[in-house]
Amino acid sequence: MNIHEYQAKELLAAQGVPVPMGEVATTPEQAEAIARRLGGAVVVKAQVHVGGRGKAGGVKLASTPEEARDKAAAILGMDIKGLTVEKVLIAPAEDIATEAYVGIILDRASKAPVWMVSAAGGIDIEEVAATDPEKITKMAVDPRYGFLPHQAHLLATKLYSDPKQVRATARILQQLYKAFIEAGASLAEINPLITTPSGEVKAIDAKFNIDDNELFRLPEIEALRDESSEDPAEVLAREANLTFIKLDGDVGCVVNGAGLAMATMDLVKYYGGEPANFLDIGGSSNPEKVVNALKIITTDPQVKAILFNIFGGITRTDDVANGIVTATKMIDIKVPIVIRLTGTNEEIAVKILAENGFAAMTDMDEAVQKAVALAKGEAQ
Repeated sequence: MNIHEYQAKELLAAQGVPVPMGEVATTPEQAEAIARRLGGAVVVKAQVHVGGRGKAGGVKLASTPEEARDKAAAILGMDIKGLTVEKVLIAPAEDIATEAYVGIILDRASKAPVWMVSAAGGIDIEEVAATDPEKITKMAVDPRYGFLPHQAHLLATKLYSDPKQVRATARILQQLYKAFIEAGASLAEINPLITTPSGEVKAIDAKFNIDDNELFRLPEIEALRDESSEDPAEVLAREANLTFIKLDGDVGCVVNGAGLAMATMDLVKYYGGEPANFLDIGGSSNPEKVVNALKIITTDPQVKAILFNIFGGITRTDDVANGIVTATKMIDIKVPIVIRLTGTNEEIAVKILAENGFAAMTDMDEAVQKAVALAKGEAQ
């Protein structure tokens, strides 16, 4: 689960991190009123769950309340990477001397939280990582002991040489780590962490990604979810209790079981295609799951072919077949469907599909190759 910048700042402020908070506006008039209360120059920042807001025109400086109103009017309603801006954060503009990047990510390879800090950070940290990776310092945290004070001090010295700034930064790093743990986050970052001309260290932007598996024990964090800023397909999948992840390809995949889903995506790539999604309907035999799966996939205009890959163990293939028939009667599906199923009640499933004009395969490679060819327009 992603949260907005203003919510991430609230999590940091609760730990004592020096953060210029600002207020959220949903109309240009609200933006003007907030800017007037704050006084001085402000920054108008789009609140959407994507990066690159500044480069997309979603972050603008305003010198007066009237200018803040005009900037908010330009940003509200803007489309940034497929998401519509419905709210903006109005925050005090800061006089920036230097910018740095600090962040923590849950790293599966090391099975630990890993720090990444860079004095060459700021909004171009991705470019730094690509061209000058040696400028990024990494440190894994042993989960048995947590993030220790001497580790925070060591990382802070990678960013600043001034003793006061080192001490202030070490304190901020410890506070950020505590926020990361308490929020059940998989990623937490401050970008940029700035110094002012007077030497203060402040966090003027923040980002948190929350591990969905933590939410059952953190209702106060789950309450931060903003479905209007999420992909509608992912919202529908969550409500239907389906595991769905949107990808960039054109072969829509409906599979039962996470392992088979991963193998299916690998085969799509192997045969020259690109999977459009990861979608696991699980081991249930509920035909409604198949209906919901097709509803989700057909919302993606990039999908050129749909591949069902079902291995019937706990899942009954005849229930999947009934779900396919029901869904295609309910939904106007304009792309070809390739069906591969084998296992429990396979003969009944094949009969159901045949009676409704569908053919089913049993060979996984053959089905994947056909779906890839159809997506490319190379087969009928």
